[in-house]
Amino acid sequence: MRNITHIVVHCTATPEGRNHTAADIDRWHRDRGFKKIGYHYVVHLNGTIEVGRPEEEIGSHVAGRNSNSIGVVYVGGVDKVKLQPKDTRTKEQKAALLDLLKKLKRRYPKAVILGHRDFAGVSKACPSFNAKAEYATLS
Repeated sequence: MRNITHIVVHCTATPEGRNHTAADIDRWHRDRGFKKIGYHYVVHLNGTIEVGRPEEEIGSHVAGRNSNSIGVVYVGGVDKVKLQPKDTRTKEQKAALLDLLKKLKRRYPKAVILGHRDFAGVSKACPSFNAKAEYATLS
């Protein structure tokens, strides 16, 4: 079993209201040279959760931190008009993400929940909200 120290929240950096599947993300990641989708879980606009990679498998979502982390992505994160970073989570996504993170924290109690942007060397807004602050007291 892997020593999971971080649960990392991402966004797909796609315009709000536009749904994408794990298969779409898998294709995008393969086009970038990954062997498959880099995230372990995808949270859809309607709150359904789709498995990307199995948790036992090392993801590909935070350079230098993949072996000790679980990657969770919500669909969205970009304003549909200006294409700028924006917290576009639907109420269903917020609820599903919270539920998923609670389950992951029970499974990996020592893991810290961070946003992709909270890692040194990351110059992205991802996940377009402050996941570190929002989930700081989650247990």
